[in-house]
Amino acid sequence: MSAPLKDVLLVGFGAVGAIYSLILKRGGLARVTVVARSNYQIVKDEGVHFQSKKYGNIKGWKPDRLCQSVAEAADTPYSYVLVTTKAIPELIKTSKILAPLLTKEYTDKFSQPTYVLVQNGLNVEVDLYSAIKALGRGDPSVISTALWIGTNLLGPNVVEHSNFDRLSIGAYRPGDYTTTTNSPEEDTLLRDFGALLEAGGTTLSVVPEIQRMKFNKNFWNVAFSSFPTLTQYTVPAIFRPPPADPSVSYTPYVAPATADLISEYTIPAIRATLQEVLALGRALGFPDSPEGLPSSVVDSVIENTRALHEKADSTHVPSMLLDARKGYPIEVEVILGEVVRMGRARNVPLPRVETLYGLLLIVQNQILRKSESGAGK
Repeated sequence: MSAPLKDVLLVGFGAVGAIYSLILKRGGLARVTVVARSNYQIVKDEGVHFQSKKYGNIKGWKPDRLCQSVAEAADTPYSYVLVTTKAIPELIKTSKILAPLLTKEYTDKFSQPTYVLVQNGLNVEVDLYSAIKALGRGDPSVISTALWIGTNLLGPNVVEHSNFDRLSIGAYRPGDYTTTTNSPEEDTLLRDFGALLEAGGTTLSVVPEIQRMKFNKNFWNVAFSSFPTLTQYTVPAIFRPPPADPSVSYTPYVAPATADLISEYTIPAIRATLQEVLALGRALGFPDSPEGLPSSVVDSVIENTRALHEKADSTHVPSMLLDARKGYPIEVEVILGEVVRMGRARNVPLPRVETLYGLLLIVQNQILRKSESGAGK
């Protein structure tokens, strides 16, 4: 007899949420409920159209159940709740998004699920963990993640996906950066959840200390989300030479006129910024080792990015720049603000990171201002 299906609620039906709802359904081990807000009606009418190099072209796909709000979905228990919304705490906290699952009415009827936060940035778990703890129903069960994926929304219900999606998962332990062994209970929880995704085809790893991996991943975002968003040019504007063949056309590239100045000032500024983040990692107790935070991470982030984006076929737009271009709020607090606050709490000077954060706050402030003005019309 096969095991009963696990009920999973997914909140946030953008590109990442759509891909992972597809993966969960493909695995055949989960019954998937999705909360779609802005694209609810078109998904209800037409389903989702996937253009994936990994999973194929799929037209009109739908989850087991589609809801317009978390409140509508809060009529049944769930084993897991996946949160794939962008983390914009200054706009709305995760605990508020999930508020219907945290009410006395819900918790009197059903046990609290395990929450899985598939979100960029640092300390994205803190607010939700505290809200669950305040319920007085035992210790919260929260899984944190680090995600590498190539996917974008081409339309409200059209998802473009490359040939990879890789997710690392680990138990969230508040304020703990030094425990590097999963308890038997944590290991069972992570492997049980991971099995749902692995069955659907994703590449998955269970790690003993997820915060190190999230911190490591945030290196790239601190530099290569910030610089492009502030300059409005993608990463090839830092690294890519002009076309050698006149028949080849691409932009942007580093024009010869001031290429030496980019090498002399811009790239060293990026390197110095990342050295500050490395110093914070040391203050957090991350060791200089492959399993921790190797000192080579600064050069490897820069050189790996250079290798990828000096190529003629580089068209990637960092998600922060993409959001800014569209007038959407950017993830400035969880990518940079948290780094600044963690540095100040530990007396680690981060002048370059603070400058980037201060400048991006202006960008965010104006995005939010325009959004509020539009809402009031």
